[in-house]
Amino acid sequence: MSMSQSITASRRFLGGMPLWQQILIGLVLGVLVGLLFKDGAKLLAPLGALFLNAIKMLIVPLVFVSLVAGITCMQDTAKLGRISVKTIAIYLVTTAFAVSIGLLFGALFTPGADMNMVASAAPEAKQAPSLIEILVGLVPSNPVTAFAEGNILQIIVFAIALGVSMNLVGEKAAPAVKLFNSLAEVFYKLTDLVMRFAPIGVFALIAGVVAAHGIEVLLPLAGVIGVIYLASIAHLLLVYGGLLALLGRLSPLRFFQGIAPALAVAFSTSSSSGTLPVSIECARKNLGVSEGVAGFVLPVGATINMDGTAIYQGVLALFIAQAFGIDLNAGQYLMIILTATLASIGTAGVPGAGLIMLGLVLTSVGLPLEGVALIAGIDRILDMARTMVNVAGDLMTTTLVGSSENELDRSIYNASNKQ
Repeated sequence: MSMSQSITASRRFLGGMPLWQQILIGLVLGVLVGLLFKDGAKLLAPLGALFLNAIKMLIVPLVFVSLVAGITCMQDTAKLGRISVKTIAIYLVTTAFAVSIGLLFGALFTPGADMNMVASAAPEAKQAPSLIEILVGLVPSNPVTAFAEGNILQIIVFAIALGVSMNLVGEKAAPAVKLFNSLAEVFYKLTDLVMRFAPIGVFALIAGVVAAHGIEVLLPLAGVIGVIYLASIAHLLLVYGGLLALLGRLSPLRFFQGIAPALAVAFSTSSSSGTLPVSIECARKNLGVSEGVAGFVLPVGATINMDGTAIYQGVLALFIAQAFGIDLNAGQYLMIILTATLASIGTAGVPGAGLIMLGLVLTSVGLPLEGVALIAGIDRILDMARTMVNVAGDLMTTTLVGSSENELDRSIYNASNKQ
């Protein structure tokens, strides 16, 4: 067989595979190339950057048009209110579960034991913005500036206001409604085109990450990395899988099969917002969630849902306490759960929210903030796991809300041939 025939055969083989399997192959190959070639793997960085830029290109326009189109699909304002309450309630409950699982795994596996660190004078924690500042910052003084800066929270507020106003106007807004529905379909197609390059993009991104964080960096802190990944997997299977089975009467296996492309992109990019176009496509095409619910719940979740970060807070709080030989009592455990849960909403849309949340959690129970320096070198590796959990939580919530509102096509959800 000639070289050209081999390449053609390979393309046909990959072309017949579901996208999530192609992405998984790219991810595994990226890990191997990063470990084996190291500096050579960094030459793949431009490919990863191109894919990441293509995804980022979609975020702002896709969030805006899909949210407006989604709201105009829901003429019933009471229904919109119900969906909002359900969405926030599920996010709060799952965040509380997440930080509890993080604490449990940190206590069971004690990743910071025998490190014998000594705390110096504690530095001041970076403060989260006040409630007044958060509320004032929700409304953009200039929507164009919000678009230019990529301020997702302000874009969401503007899109909701515009969508509700179009519903209230009624028949006169029909041309605008048709325009946004058409634009939404155009951006869904553009997302589909970009995702065809996902296996190559994920391969390049993972190869670069593994090459930059070699075994010599990961081994000393392998314990805490392993605990956070184990806790993340437990949360995915037990909490998300359990809620889908108990509340939605849905198969967890079909769910995870349907969201595999989004999880792979989340893992390789470490960006919930960057994964949003893929999440919307998975929700519509693989899970059967309606455009209205997916277009509303997913952008909100990408901004305020921090289940993966909550697991990270729980494990690291125990890790730092163990590393510095500090024993925590039951009241402090409860304070960590409460602080991490509320902070996930209080720091929504704030740049660097993960570190702000960690500072809030540590200071709430008197733990030394310099413990954060222990994990600074591996934070990118940890970020991959917590982003994957965040994205899975967004899609689980979207699926449950869609099911409860009869906005979920179960024939699509239960189909075995996911993309």
